[in-house]
Amino acid sequence: MRNTLVKMLAALMCTLAAFADVVPVQDFDLQRMTGKWYLVGIASNAPWFVSNKATMKLGTAVIAATDGGDMDLTYSHIKDDGTCWRMTHLAQKTDTPGRFTFHSQVWNNDNDMAIVDVLYDNFALIHNVKTKDGVSEVVVKLYSRSPDTSADLQQKFTNFSSGTGVQAENIVILPKADECPEA
Repeated sequence: MRNTLVKMLAALMCTLAAFADVVPVQDFDLQRMTGKWYLVGIASNAPWFVSNKATMKLGTAVIAATDGGDMDLTYSHIKDDGTCWRMTHLAQKTDTPGRFTFHSQVWNNDNDMAIVDVLYDNFALIHNVKTKDGVSEVVVKLYSRSPDTSADLQQKFTNFSSGTGVQAENIVILPKADECPEA
């Protein structure tokens, strides 16, 4: 019991330390972030990711700004059986521009998301801390306006992910896949 508690506290401290250094991009503009993005990269040491990363494929994210400055996020990807999987979140703005929070009904976790780097017509680097039952996990995502990314952008994603403590084998550029039809 004591060993388990010590391990949990150590993991939490590592997660908090990694997140403490994460600062959203300056002058974040949600209006310029709106539109369709491709989820081309994902990185995490979370057990759910480690056990599923080999089967993950490129997906899409559509971002829309609400009148109140919150962010509507709609994710989709084609499953192996050809059906379309979709998930939507309403991420509430915080007092820090570029940082949003939301609760995932699908995964029953709380999310603290920061847009840490963005060129609005090219890429966005997203840092997310997912917390469920007191356990936090870091997930880094690379969004691109195109399903293709440059080697430089992939390296930027790899370097940032490594800097948050993600192990190299858990930093993945997702293989291309068909897109879900527009809903």
